Amino acid sequence: MTTNPIKTSEAEVSRGETWLARLALRFTRFSEKWLPDALGFVLIGTFVVLALGLLSGESLLGTTPSDPEATTGFGLVDAWGKGFWSLIEFTLQMAIIVIAGYAVAVSPPVARLIVWLAALPRTPRGAITFTAAVAMTTAYVNWAFSLVFTAILAKEIARRLPGVDYRAIGAMAFLGLGTVWAQGLSGSAALQVASATSSPAAVQKIIAEERGSGVIPLTDTIFLWQGIVATAVVFAVAVTMAWFLAPSPERAMTAERLGIDLGPALRTKSPSSRRSRPGEWVEFSPTLTIALFVLGVWYLARHFAQAEGNPLNALDLNTVNLILILLALILHWRPVHLARAFREGAPAASGVLLQFPLYGGIFGMIAFTGLHQTIADWLVSVSNEHLYPALIGIYSCVLGVFVPSGGGKWVVEAPYVLGAANELHVNQGWMVVVYDLGEASANLLQPFWMLPTLAILGLKARDIMGYTFAMFLALFPTVLVLVTLLAQTLAFP
Repeated sequence: MTTNPIKTSEAEVSRGETWLARLALRFTRFSEKWLPDALGFVLIGTFVVLALGLLSGESLLGTTPSDPEATTGFGLVDAWGKGFWSLIEFTLQMAIIVIAGYAVAVSPPVARLIVWLAALPRTPRGAITFTAAVAMTTAYVNWAFSLVFTAILAKEIARRLPGVDYRAIGAMAFLGLGTVWAQGLSGSAALQVASATSSPAAVQKIIAEERGSGVIPLTDTIFLWQGIVATAVVFAVAVTMAWFLAPSPERAMTAERLGIDLGPALRTKSPSSRRSRPGEWVEFSPTLTIALFVLGVWYLARHFAQAEGNPLNALDLNTVNLILILLALILHWRPVHLARAFREGAPAASGVLLQFPLYGGIFGMIAFTGLHQTIADWLVSVSNEHLYPALIGIYSCVLGVFVPSGGGKWVVEAPYVLGAANELHVNQGWMVVVYDLGEASANLLQPFWMLPTLAILGLKARDIMGYTFAMFLALFPTVLVLVTLLAQTLAFP
């Protein structure tokens, strides 16, 4: 429970903060008052796209094509309906990423790792910088795991190390979602275009126009050497910023000063439970857990060995989710404890389950009509092959502030982002990287994906937005320079 025994004015709270932090706090107050939540955005977006389609000359009803496999020629209403369930597999994949990532993070072995890591920092400034590095490293592996793991780590550090600014370390615990997550192993856009089962047929058709194949392997997106360089530079700039943003112990707002109860020490053992009847042996015995883990690892070894070309080409959303589930299974050891962790993590996926079908409807109105070509033509008309990456980086960031989808909106925009890239002769895989970097930057400006971190830490968005906004002002210009310069080293398609 959070209490607030210290009553302070806004001026007193901001005293000692940089002008960047004060500006970010004003932005947060504006967004909390005037902007709807994420569901509101997708509802509004549905009718904005509908209106845009009508203004561009698309038919409201039109004539539904007789071919059930048709991907063009629909009126806007039928296109919305065709698209509504087109992302159902992707929706389930993203929901499992959230829940399985949570289950891994709360397992007892990982909890013991957190306790060990929390003892490493020796100074408040070092603790804040260390947390930033851990947040980005874990987000590169899995963004959902990072949100939970690093938040718990930040809380444990604050419990052990006096003088740590709780707001700053809370902001750094979220940093992975604002920097490198989309360039990592759970980045939804790159994983989606790498899989024929996850990428909609309309997107695959546009990709195939220049590549022959309808998919873009990970070796042509996040594992491009240019993508790795961009990620490394963003990581280095963010860690440096974390060091300089950390306030001195004299000015630190600790958890105690904020009136936040850090609660009991982190639990490093599974909760005690006993069988009440013989039939519960399966749930309480690790025997089948071990057997299933071995079966899963055996399959994964064969799956990667049989991949065409680079074994990394076999890494898609289904493979990532299987790895997460197997890790959660073996780390919780007993099936009953794994089931408890999944129940606790399931509510975090509710937004994905509700909003992604609505994004599918928007996708349908864009992809199954001529609207995607109209937007692509506009992007081409205001850009060229040299400026296009930076333009899409800005576009993705701006839209990400108002539609915090965690990658879900990529399926809406992929047809015209990639379509325009084809016309301008810009590398398709690089545009996936550019789009991801822009979208990740947007997370530093709006609080939607901060919610799991804030809930664990007992903070509010306004407590950390000053720090994330200052990060944005350093990182986003860096991203724009990188995507523009590195694009010149890539061939088309």
